[in-house]
Amino acid sequence: MNLHSLQPFPGSQKNKKRVGRGVGSGHGTYSTRGMKGQRARSGGRSGLKLKGIKQMLLRIPKVRGFKSIHKKARPVNIASLEEKFSTGDLITPATLAAKGCVRLLKGATVVVKILGDGTLTKALKVEGCVVSKVAKEKIEKAGGSIK
Repeated sequence: MNLHSLQPFPGSQKNKKRVGRGVGSGHGTYSTRGMKGQRARSGGRSGLKLKGIKQMLLRIPKVRGFKSIHKKARPVNIASLEEKFSTGDLITPATLAAKGCVRLLKGATVVVKILGDGTLTKALKVEGCVVSKVAKEKIEKAGGSIK
């Protein structure tokens, strides 16, 4: 197989409609525009299209507010880490999702932030999460580490 021998799949490409090339072409006389009327005139179709578009736009519901492009961190408190994890466990966004602390969306990167609400007695290893100042102090005080 060579580049010069490649051909498009049969039926995948249609010939362009050539209008106004005489009666014998099959698209002669009125050039597929019909007889008289707004659609038959030059510039008439564009006005009709706009009218249709306006009506379509009226049917679309109005979107209020806006969606921020910045990823919002999903909060997890130290109290829930104390409750759901045991000493020496590695805490990542994936393990938090597995334990039901955070909901992850398919194909989206989720930022998880650990907040300092509650008490911590277990030494935990935190990796791949944003940690607040208070939470960092509590994790390190309990003998854990943050990467």
